[in-house]
Amino acid sequence: MKVFKFGGASVKDPDAVKNVANIIKNYASGPLVVVISAMGKTTNALERLTEAYFEQKKDNTESIFQSIKQYHINIAQELFPDKHIVFNAIEQKFYHLYYYLQEPPGKNFNFEYDRIVSTGEYVSTIIIAHYLSEKGIKNQWYDAVSLIITDTNYRDAGVDWLKTENAVKTRIQPFFKRNKHNLNPVAITQGFLGGTTQGFITTLGREGSDYTAAILAYTLKASEVIIWKDVPGLLNADPKVFESTKLLQNISYQEAIELAYYGATVIHPKTLKPLLKRNIPLRVKSFFNPEEDGSIINQEFLNDNLQPSYILKTRQILLSIFPKDFSFIAEQNISRIFSEFARAGVKINLMQNSALSFSVCFDEDIIKTSALLKNLEKIYNLKYNKGLELITVRHYEKVNIDELLKGREILMEQKNRTTYQWVVKKNYK
Repeated sequence: MKVFKFGGASVKDPDAVKNVANIIKNYASGPLVVVISAMGKTTNALERLTEAYFEQKKDNTESIFQSIKQYHINIAQELFPDKHIVFNAIEQKFYHLYYYLQEPPGKNFNFEYDRIVSTGEYVSTIIIAHYLSEKGIKNQWYDAVSLIITDTNYRDAGVDWLKTENAVKTRIQPFFKRNKHNLNPVAITQGFLGGTTQGFITTLGREGSDYTAAILAYTLKASEVIIWKDVPGLLNADPKVFESTKLLQNISYQEAIELAYYGATVIHPKTLKPLLKRNIPLRVKSFFNPEEDGSIINQEFLNDNLQPSYILKTRQILLSIFPKDFSFIAEQNISRIFSEFARAGVKINLMQNSALSFSVCFDEDIIKTSALLKNLEKIYNLKYNKGLELITVRHYEKVNIDELLKGREILMEQKNRTTYQWVVKKNYK
């Protein structure tokens, strides 16, 4: 059994959907679980919809909603004949969302976010499942809410592994047993989504579809996970940001976890751990050139330091925290600061301290940042800069640092045996 994961770029338009069907038909050998993200940039659009809804900007809410709905209908119209049942399924999903948006929002933004943004994955998988059936590929659609059982930490839910394993085995395995004489039965479900034991929708964190694939591979003891991307495989940098990127053909789980932790977007940070536990290899392949080998992540570590890897994170905040009583930044203050970050759900990307200050770099978030600053300023004096960048280089020995940082002002830097990091501000002079 294998697990395939297709991201938004791989299902962004009718031609892409057709390509996915061809990949499933031609490169699946045996039972297959397919995890699918929202189409194209739908999640971004649904995030804007959530913000407009939460702020009660009714005109914006209506226009964004109609744009998202029409985008999916346009794709379906090019894939299916008129009056196909898929149009009723799409209409029903958007009908429920529309009437949800007519009610006033609750006080929990994260709860509303998960309820609204999840629509993208649902509609995407509905379209793909129906299209595969049209092409004669036997498949079964599953609701991820009943497969991935989580806690109630909306927008970044934690997985209940025992309940999830039981749910997956109870629901998906019988399908494969019933179709054991079919060469390639396909189970389809949504990436990014989970559900509480009460049936409320949760999400696993932004770009969480990779994590979904890893969870399902772990619970089903799959032989391999393949993530299909619009790049040849794992690259040592984002080609949209850095020139002359190189393919990392084989790296270890540990190296991939480090890259993910520092912000490499090709793999979700949580994805590797369940695969490592069961030694399930993860392959990253191009959906443009599916016949190519791509990259593989496994136990092999001899190639980890052959190429430097570059990671750029934007929309960073550098916050410096000073005790109002001029007490030292020692265990008591550090413990209190970390508690506030944990309470706000903010992940620290880089930190540094002196005797009287503690500086941290983290991602800016429309909701979490203001809550964090509000709580911290009750106890501490604060100074911060917004709109910064965090540059990370793994295996930096052969890197031209001066060229890399050209046109940027360094506000903070940190270096260890394998990793060099800078918090920088662009110099527009």
